[in-house]
Amino acid sequence: MIKILFVCHGNICRSTMAESVMAHLIQSANLTHQIHVASAATSREEIGNPPHHGTVSKLRQMKIPVIPHRAVQMTRQDYQAYDYLVGMDSANIRNMLRIVGSDPEGKIYKLLSFAGKEGDIADPWYTGNFDETYQDVMEGCQALLTQIQAQVSNA
Repeated sequence: MIKILFVCHGNICRSTMAESVMAHLIQSANLTHQIHVASAATSREEIGNPPHHGTVSKLRQMKIPVIPHRAVQMTRQDYQAYDYLVGMDSANIRNMLRIVGSDPEGKIYKLLSFAGKEGDIADPWYTGNFDETYQDVMEGCQALLTQIQAQVSNA
């Protein structure tokens, strides 16, 4: 089983959105027995809190089931537990590396890198723009799933 951990600052907006989007894409591709997704935060600020109402609203608008979730913090052990540790922006990547120490196996990625982009996924906590965040998350998740499907079919 391939395991993916989506990571953002608080684990209530972007990473939970990515977790729900990716789970929906995986289910649509009939790959639920091959790919597992989860999400976590780099900070402790929102631990225990549910997804942000803006994330929930956008996912419902797009008819994507919201994964039941409470914010958790990423741990050093997550590095061994997951195949992909996917941050939403450059600050997330720095903090992920601080948590795990280093990335000797090349498991840490920025989500938009799968779509061939260098940019960050803007944090809607600050921007209020859940539409833009959703578009970027969907683009990154679709590209990541395409890469994993190619990897699985070549194995």
